[in-house]
Amino acid sequence: MKKILLSFFILLINIQAFSQVTFPRNGVYDERPGQYAFKNATIVVDAQTVLENAMIYIKNGVIESVGKDLKVPNGTVVYDLKGKRIYPGLIDIYSDYGMPEIVRPQGGRGGFGGGQLESSKKGAYDWNQAVKPEVDAAKEFKANAQKAEEMRKIGFGAAGVHIADGIVRGTGALVALGDGKEHELLMKEKSSAHYSLNKGTSTQTYPVSMMGSVALLRQTYYDAEWYKKGGNKEERNLSLEAFNEMQGLAQIYEATDKLAVLRGDKIGKEFGVQYIFKGIGDEYQRLDEIKALGSSLILPLNFPTAYDVEDPFDASQVSLTEMKHWEMAPYNAGYVAKAGINFALTTNGLRNKADFWTSLRKAIENGLPENKALEALTSAPAKLLKVDNMLGSLKKGMVANFIITSDNLFSKDNVIYENWIQGKRYIISDMNVTDVRGVYDLTVGDKTGLKLNISGKIDKPEYQVLANDTVKIATKVTRLSDLFTITTKLERRDPNDTRLSGYYDGKNIKGEGVLPDGRQVKWSAIYKEAAKETAKKDTTKPKTTEIGKVLFPFTAYGSETKPQQETLLIKNATVWTNEKEGIVQNTDVLLQNGKIAQVGKNLSAPAGAKTIDGTGKHLTNGIFDEHSHIALFSINEVQSVSAEVRQEDVVNSEDINIYRQLAGGVTSSQLLHGSADCIGGQSALIKLKWGENPNNLLIKGADGFIKFALGENVKQGNSAQQTTRFPATRMGVEQIYMDAFQRASEYEKAWKTYNGLSNKNGVTPPKKDLELDALVEILNKKRFITCHSYVQSEINMMMKVAEAFNFNINTFTHILEGYKLADKMKNHGVAASTFSDWWAYKMEVKEAIPYNAAILTKMGVNTAINSDDAEMARRLNQEAAKTVLYGGVSEEDAWKMVTLNPAKMLHLDNRLGSIKVGKDADIVLWNNNPLSIYARPEKTIVDGTVYFDVEKDEQMHQSVAKERNRLMLKMLAEKSAGNPTQRPMPRRNLQIHCDTIMEMGVTENRGESSEIMMDSDHSDKK
Repeated sequence: MKKILLSFFILLINIQAFSQVTFPRNGVYDERPGQYAFKNATIVVDAQTVLENAMIYIKNGVIESVGKDLKVPNGTVVYDLKGKRIYPGLIDIYSDYGMPEIVRPQGGRGGFGGGQLESSKKGAYDWNQAVKPEVDAAKEFKANAQKAEEMRKIGFGAAGVHIADGIVRGTGALVALGDGKEHELLMKEKSSAHYSLNKGTSTQTYPVSMMGSVALLRQTYYDAEWYKKGGNKEERNLSLEAFNEMQGLAQIYEATDKLAVLRGDKIGKEFGVQYIFKGIGDEYQRLDEIKALGSSLILPLNFPTAYDVEDPFDASQVSLTEMKHWEMAPYNAGYVAKAGINFALTTNGLRNKADFWTSLRKAIENGLPENKALEALTSAPAKLLKVDNMLGSLKKGMVANFIITSDNLFSKDNVIYENWIQGKRYIISDMNVTDVRGVYDLTVGDKTGLKLNISGKIDKPEYQVLANDTVKIATKVTRLSDLFTITTKLERRDPNDTRLSGYYDGKNIKGEGVLPDGRQVKWSAIYKEAAKETAKKDTTKPKTTEIGKVLFPFTAYGSETKPQQETLLIKNATVWTNEKEGIVQNTDVLLQNGKIAQVGKNLSAPAGAKTIDGTGKHLTNGIFDEHSHIALFSINEVQSVSAEVRQEDVVNSEDINIYRQLAGGVTSSQLLHGSADCIGGQSALIKLKWGENPNNLLIKGADGFIKFALGENVKQGNSAQQTTRFPATRMGVEQIYMDAFQRASEYEKAWKTYNGLSNKNGVTPPKKDLELDALVEILNKKRFITCHSYVQSEINMMMKVAEAFNFNINTFTHILEGYKLADKMKNHGVAASTFSDWWAYKMEVKEAIPYNAAILTKMGVNTAINSDDAEMARRLNQEAAKTVLYGGVSEEDAWKMVTLNPAKMLHLDNRLGSIKVGKDADIVLWNNNPLSIYARPEKTIVDGTVYFDVEKDEQMHQSVAKERNRLMLKMLAEKSAGNPTQRPMPRRNLQIHCDTIMEMGVTENRGESSEIMMDSDHSDKK
């Protein structure tokens, strides 16, 4: 029986040893199994488990056992690692290793109406070139010996790789970083699915904006769902098939800043997807909100270098945001870890992979716990990629990916000796090199009193000869194994060098040499004590541990804590009620729980209320800007009908214009799509809550609005480039509307037919269309139109189109020829939102008059004055005042043009626009009559929270200057210390309105950047 068992065991070994592959090899080769044991090591099994004086045994690239006093079979190669450590091999979850180079297209990609409108990709693929789920990283993978070695040297053994190109980027693969063939290194064919809002190399015009990218991604999800339910009966779409297949993988979304993480989560939640977010390292700026998402993060370590701010002009080009991020970026991983958010680390973004350990140690110095760092490089990425049964720890059955080190992995003196990948050995540094570091008494011939100090790393020691323990003597040492050649000047007056050759003997060094005069001598270096690090002269100023605070928002004039709602009693003010009471003197207003609680005289303050003296001051409700483009990352899309895009997807809560406009008394704005498209995107109605995240700016429960446009912009009459987009005439504009609403009517009918079926088995529902959904909402009076307009004939046309489909235009905005057809507008029931005195800036407005608003008002048309301009919005009170001059409008009616009237237009007058009990506490306290050019807000209150205070503003000016100065001194110290710096980039601070966006054009959609950047923290102008 024993013989039978022994024979069976031998047979089993032989079967395992006889490894069969599908790739034949030319010549003879060694097929013996690889059996290795590593004993007496400190084995870090994972971030929580450490085994001292333990052994790990591997066979055929797999870990067979880990523990103490293991028995290993005969024939096993045993390494004694006494004093050394073994860690799991590191995993880079977000890499482009082995992927083809991404070649960006030359030149532009077409602006409004130009370029390539349809996909040029051949095959049964998606209609948009930026959507390519069919891309398979495993099929594109090509091993790269040089780059693999670069990664191995810093401890990585495996990488999650993908092609970072497009909005839907296809599937990623898990590969080993060895030097074998592709079929040997591919560990998992499909390990992840990848997304972004960057269209990448797509030459197709759409999308040109971030909001277009959001819409495209959302529509792709809906298309794939429809296709899965049976839409493939009508067509074959390989892209949608691939998209559905990759939904079970780890879903990784590339975010370009902390707000993009919030934006991406909103998309994911809509479709029940929990994304893993690859961030840029600024997550600390919105940590609470990001933690609440429940998502995992992938964090880079590419910290920005200090800016060169020596020149005052250069310093002025660096925003406070950039300065503070430079200082705080190294703390990001530590903050994320402390918050309890799961994360992995990546080398992505590092220009030089060799900088990885320097950056990681910097993060550890700034709060990242070592165990979290190890977890983020091993078990965390393994779990996220669902390969923790293969990689990420050192346990039985795992792939033999591990590194052997001299010390704690995160110690600056640590040496990575070997990197074992799939059980194959890669020598990084000689593990058997003798540690010669120490302090030696050096004797050369009859010359004594010298010291030889050898410090630094084991594999890269630093040598220094000293006289009298302190005087450094120029020294050059060449070492080969245990052989040394030392070249030095023992005396400064020596004309020539002393050359010494010797070898390491025990703990001492000895040999022979030649003195400057040619005499031969014996020399020796006798070990005395451990090495002393040679101190480098510190030419910098004393270091400080001072670090700035996170601000909300993370820019100038942000606060360390978000403003809080209060109970406020404003006493004895002149109150502009905008109600039948009109303007009342010496009146009190109580704000409580974000609402107007009481209005009257001699009100008593509730317990805990703050009392504000309004004597000699004017109290109004906040200004409502009906037409604005502030606080947006993108303004225009490119298609004639872009109803699918939403401005709420691209709200930029960090835009300094929010704060500036609060300083001008604005509390609410309608953020509109631009006027490039006949049917533009869906509006965002926001309150200017400085410091809140984008979602908290949105006015909850507000009706939906959408931007339409007429005239020169949509037919591209002023475009400098050749256009191919329909329409090119005003007649064509009308046909766009007729066609769009006809399609929407048919779409609605198809859904009604489907929903009316008593038996839907086997019946494929219509495909959900985000564009047509918005238009159906208009037909059903659930979404309302704000239409960019100038010319009388087109305004007439637009009303007739609406009436043909049984709905009304809600608002004509600009409407500079409204005075010509005010009666028709009144009959249609449309409101007017106009400029006070803009004209002559293009042909369409040559017949504008300053009496327009007054004439419309007297005709009974609800009329507002809007800004369409970030600068003008700061003085909308003065724009309203102009209607008193031009047309004799009363002060009360003029004030309503920037308050109650726009609130009515946007169906929010039940909450906003007047001072009435029960309405939202959006209030402004002015130092003068609000229509005066001398009027200035002293407090701007939104939902009972003070978001602008003139006294606090003065303090903030000083604190901003102080903080900038502190950071600039810190950067100057970096430069003085010889550390690298970067030159500031010139800043652009462009103001945008409907009729300038066309001339400015649109940049390529590189990531989630704005078409036109509107950022500056130098907001000392109010």
